[in-house]
Amino acid sequence: MEIQQIRNATLRITYTGRLFLTDPMLSQKHEFDSFAGISPNPISDLPIPAQDVVDGIEMVLLSHLHIDHFDPAAQDMLSKDMPILCQPGDEERLRKKGFHSVTPVDQVTEWQGIKLTRTQGRHGMGTWAGKMGNVSGYVLQAESEPTLYWAGDTILCDEVRQVVTDIQPDIILTHSSGAKLSKSDPIVMDAEQTIALCQAAPKAIVVATHMEALDHGTVSRADLRALAEREGIGADRLFIPVDGKVLRF
Repeated sequence: MEIQQIRNATLRITYTGRLFLTDPMLSQKHEFDSFAGISPNPISDLPIPAQDVVDGIEMVLLSHLHIDHFDPAAQDMLSKDMPILCQPGDEERLRKKGFHSVTPVDQVTEWQGIKLTRTQGRHGMGTWAGKMGNVSGYVLQAESEPTLYWAGDTILCDEVRQVVTDIQPDIILTHSSGAKLSKSDPIVMDAEQTIALCQAAPKAIVVATHMEALDHGTVSRADLRALAEREGIGADRLFIPVDGKVLRF
């Protein structure tokens, strides 16, 4: 398995030899509005040309449809025949955007020999979770590959802990920027929650993504690494890839 961190939650993942893209955000730096009143977004450039991001992609896997997870640039660049897997409720919006091969994943589906199980999450606490809407993650399983759990835009919550307990994934992808909106608590995992997840899954490798790309993030890669070191979580258990980095497992 190979995971390339592109930017934010955009990852090129090769699994059983199949190449797919998660949550494509392909806009140029500062192309859309601020979330926190600090800077237009994204706050960082793509590490490689956008065309290189989509070259060879066989499928797109979407956690939800917020602009930083499926932006207008990606919608314009991707073929309208591209297979897209999404959470239920998002398929009609995608079809209205012109995409013809959209499959909502209610619970479990199979794509090219890969079993995908959709998981639940909470995009914030209290009333903010309702304001942010439904979000999903996915567990990927296949013979001769590690079990991969992409948690998506979620805080550390009972739903996430249940997946870790029931599935015992080998690799967990987290969104760990500690993003906050006006007067909100974190709407995705922050450093403390990411470390708590590492501790709750001591046999898993955690890969922290969705960092240093948007102006509402409150946790840097250096912040997360420093806390991990204080808590005795080594770089062999918690990976914090820079944009463009390729990880192989």
